[in-house]
Amino acid sequence: MDLQYVISLGRSAIYTVLLVASPMLVFSLTIGLCIAILQAITQIHEMTLTFIPKIISVALALIVFLPWMISTLLSFTTQLLESIPQLAQ
Repeated sequence: MDLQYVISLGRSAIYTVLLVASPMLVFSLTIGLCIAILQAITQIHEMTLTFIPKIISVALALIVFLPWMISTLLSFTTQLLESIPQLAQ
């Protein structure tokens, strides 16, 4: 195992984590932005107003994207486990 392989493995692991987390982050960001605009328009500055819609949006994103997230993580893990015999050489 050389340094180039370790860097490539780390890069692909970080990319996979960002790819899997991005749907929930995007949903939370858009809901937070919409609520911030609504708060700015109505001048309601309640800090706890954003928590419940963000939690609900993240839960819905998790429910919708969970099969895709599992398949992405499973393919990464399968690829990683299949590369183990090549590392022993």
